[in-house]
Amino acid sequence: MAENIIGNSVFGRKMDLLLPIGMVCIVIVMVIPIPKFLMDILLTLSIFLGLLILLVSLFTERPLDFSAFPTVLLISTLFRLSLNVATTRLILLHGNEGTDAAGKVIQAFGQFVVGGNYVVGVIVFVVLIIINFVVITKGATRIAEVTARFTLDAMPGKQMSIDADLNSGLIDEQGARERRRQIEQQADFYGAMDGAAKFVRGDAIAGIIIVIVNIIGGFIIGVAQMGMDAATAAQNYTLLTVGDGLVTQIPALIVSTGAGIIVTRASGSADLAGDIGGQLIGRAKVLFIASGI
Repeated sequence: MAENIIGNSVFGRKMDLLLPIGMVCIVIVMVIPIPKFLMDILLTLSIFLGLLILLVSLFTERPLDFSAFPTVLLISTLFRLSLNVATTRLILLHGNEGTDAAGKVIQAFGQFVVGGNYVVGVIVFVVLIIINFVVITKGATRIAEVTARFTLDAMPGKQMSIDADLNSGLIDEQGARERRRQIEQQADFYGAMDGAAKFVRGDAIAGIIIVIVNIIGGFIIGVAQMGMDAATAAQNYTLLTVGDGLVTQIPALIVSTGAGIIVTRASGSADLAGDIGGQLIGRAKVLFIASGI
């Protein structure tokens, strides 16, 4: 027990330093040119953070167990936007050098993922934007808004129930304080999620604008300043922009999915996989009928 307390305190002190340093680094990425190898590392880190958030959301038993999620959502959105600014700078300054002008990660997404066809890449990017913005983010925002409203409306009744249990001797003063604290945390969490979900929607809109700016601006720079022919300029800058859009929208889609899982997660005694396994495929009769059909 003592070792766990010491370990948590040491980890907390490290996070007290890492979080401000990370925020400063995000600002630095926005204003200072980043070399290609470092950009590859940062883009890979963005994908890793998206997967980490999704996995934590899947294994969280109660939404309040991940009460820092609204802040994490804000920081991850700001991180992706800073990467968008940095990659835009690389694409516009060095797009004439080829498809590896913004790093190997963007080149891989622009060539391997979409087969080097920028038309296919644009279509895939638009589809991802629609899935993220129209389906997942809009639904998660609405759920968070409604849940926050109902949580606030139910607070007086829950407080009265706690007072009644305390007066009848069913719980002691410590238990009453704990239950009141949980109610306040729940209201604060869903209220924060209601606002934090707007950042994800704004991120999707910013992604669309950045792609349009990169394609048009890159084409003008390539033809007017770099002396490239129109076809080559369109090919290079569009592939780079599509690769940039995909490598930033895929983590955004993953994080949005995690947000949707968190706000739709009901309190349970097991993880999400356990709940789904027990409720969806736990009835042999239903499985037999579905298999027969």
